[in-house]
Amino acid sequence: MIITDSRGRRAPAAIATVLAGALLLTACGRSAGPAPADADGAVAPSPGITDTTITLGTTSPLSGNAAGVGTCAVDGAVAYFEARNADGGIEFGDGKTRTVEFVAYDDGYDPQRALGNFQQMVGDGIFAAALSLGTPTNRAWREAAIDEEVPQVLVQTGDPLFSDPDESPWQLGLLPIYQQEGAAFGELLLASGEHHRVAILYQNDDFGLGYVEGFKEAVEGAANVEIVKELPFEATAVDVSAQVTELASSGADIFFNAMSSLAPLVIGSLQQADAVDWRPSWFLPSTSSSPAALLEPSGVADRFPAIYTTASSQSAGAPGFAETEDGAEFLAALHEHTSQTGVPSFPQCVWSWIGASVIEQAFRTMTEPTRESFMDALRSVSDFEAPLLLPGGVIDTTENGLPAMSSVVVQRYDAPGFIPVDALD
Repeated sequence: MIITDSRGRRAPAAIATVLAGALLLTACGRSAGPAPADADGAVAPSPGITDTTITLGTTSPLSGNAAGVGTCAVDGAVAYFEARNADGGIEFGDGKTRTVEFVAYDDGYDPQRALGNFQQMVGDGIFAAALSLGTPTNRAWREAAIDEEVPQVLVQTGDPLFSDPDESPWQLGLLPIYQQEGAAFGELLLASGEHHRVAILYQNDDFGLGYVEGFKEAVEGAANVEIVKELPFEATAVDVSAQVTELASSGADIFFNAMSSLAPLVIGSLQQADAVDWRPSWFLPSTSSSPAALLEPSGVADRFPAIYTTASSQSAGAPGFAETEDGAEFLAALHEHTSQTGVPSFPQCVWSWIGASVIEQAFRTMTEPTRESFMDALRSVSDFEAPLLLPGGVIDTTENGLPAMSSVVVQRYDAPGFIPVDALD
């Protein structure tokens, strides 16, 4: 379904069930007291929920350099909730069955637009905001969400701030925090026992700095890992060729590229390294390692010794994925309810499908039609074997400081996809 918001923008939407919930507010010195009752003594519902429907909002880059990942982040949730709606909706913990309306707003990966979108969501009466993509864009309206006491949950960012209930009482992250991913690769280098010279290119914001922080903490004091050069770039940059060329002069055998899924920059950095005949092994964040959308289009990915990333979910492009029960359900719903065709190029479709399944778990246990009850239910999910996680992975939202998905596995590019590894090649 396509919904046009009140400012005339067209945004993908889905019908699904969502409920809101409870969370004690601590950091701001507030305490969420009991929900008010109506004239009949029943708990008054929060905005955006009725006995039959619930409305969720999301802000994501549906235009600009990050439009591919932003659209995928929306479509996975759309597909999930539309499929549940087609089955009659979701039965909530209060015994009522509801369908969900999932309304998307385009922020173009611009923090100010993201803030404006949240303000529009509040005006439009959404119950909660969910699965929004991007670190700077989610950061831009975090304080506003706390002030308005509107859930901002399962956001698609590895920023640890969103998984700290004391600092962010109305928030919860979905993805492993960036420091975890950076540390996992650092530990892989340490375990190799060989000496490595590392060059770092990092996005100059919380995203890039988080990866670098985790990597540096993991290799601190290590005799076999030497950081020989590091350079920043701005997320608004249109080219990083100069930085890649300068880093190439370091002679590093490892390129730690802490870059978000800005397709022209990821592809351009691969091509520039090849052009200057620099052949390091690469580390790319999970958000920036799509074989179909980034590595294969570069035309040079197979010229490097290895390209590594981390993962906590299955890849829709992996051999045999479509033959599994969960994979077949995911692809069928995606093709039926969104404009996605074939296998999605970006992992964000899978991530938002997983996130939507976590939201459904919270709906099924929340007992009152309030945002406070929703938050209580959402922060009580544990040992949930969500669809499309890697084998052995579970969802646990009960650990302070950790997001819903908190385990990572290092993988190496092996066309057409990635394979898990426990040692550096």
